[in-house]
Amino acid sequence: IEKKKTELYQELDLQARDLRFQHLMSITSRNNRIIMRMEFLKAVITPEFLLILDYRNLNLEHWLCNELAAQLAGEGQLVTYSLPFEFRAIEAILQYWISKLQGRLNTLQPQILETLEALVDPKLLSVDRSKLHVLLQNGKSLSELETDLKVFKETILEILDEEELIEELCLTKWTDPRVFEESASGIDHAEEMELLLENYYRQAEDLANEARELRVLIDDSESIIFINLDSHRNVMMRLNLQLTMGTFSLSLFGLIGVAFGMNLESSLEEDPRIFWLVTGIMFLGSGLIWRRLLSFLGRHLEPPLPPHVPALLKKTQPAASRMEMKSDLKAETLGLSRSTLPNN
Repeated sequence: IEKKKTELYQELDLQARDLRFQHLMSITSRNNRIIMRMEFLKAVITPEFLLILDYRNLNLEHWLCNELAAQLAGEGQLVTYSLPFEFRAIEAILQYWISKLQGRLNTLQPQILETLEALVDPKLLSVDRSKLHVLLQNGKSLSELETDLKVFKETILEILDEEELIEELCLTKWTDPRVFEESASGIDHAEEMELLLENYYRQAEDLANEARELRVLIDDSESIIFINLDSHRNVMMRLNLQLTMGTFSLSLFGLIGVAFGMNLESSLEEDPRIFWLVTGIMFLGSGLIWRRLLSFLGRHLEPPLPPHVPALLKKTQPAASRMEMKSDLKAETLGLSRSTLPNN
């Protein structure tokens, strides 16, 4: 149906601010009406009917026509089917919102696990940027889900902490005298409402724990990715250092060739064996220097061995020997004390 806003809040005996569409989450009671705001879903509950306002999501039509009508009529699987109408309406909306949050988590979880499995592979020498982009988007969606769960839990917890607010949500108890008498005789509607809200608070807490586990898994995977990248970077740096040391060794003994390449005459260039001798000395000396540098590098880069912890000495002596040793020690101490007494 379509109605003007002024006619609607006058008919419901509400203020204009109560029907204002706000993208937030709250459950309030005013003038024997319950106003529920679940972000894009806004509802007004009375003891006789449930009014859904300004629904702009096309996915709500299936829920309104096929699921909500059966739940309010008591044909669904709601626990509050034997309680007054407002209990069924509140539970139907809370169940719909929890199912939406659960669906978002079920969509994100396999995508995040698949992306992390592809990124943490130790065989990969580089990280796929497309996978990182997907992980970034999923991380943002997970943060939004955690925020929605936190706001949902805070909204319900705010009501659970105040007994007066729980009493105000039991509309039929105050409008129908028969229901009030039944409530006074043994059926506590406030307690039933508290149990209902606690049930959905616990479901939201379970979803928040699952989302928190995914967040911890993402953080741990990021640490593993950074460790793998650091390991590959260290390998490249070590290879670069080895090549630098090799170049230094060749340059050091290449000075001999530079000395012989000068335009200075000596008696050595007339001997045909000097070329091979000098060349051999250059390569042999460069190789020895390079090996010494590599061994020096290995000693300083390898992790130190853990300190040796000596094993505890086992007492294998029999009891008699222990007793004899104690008695000897006592005799020695007594003898020392007696010998020192006259000296003193």
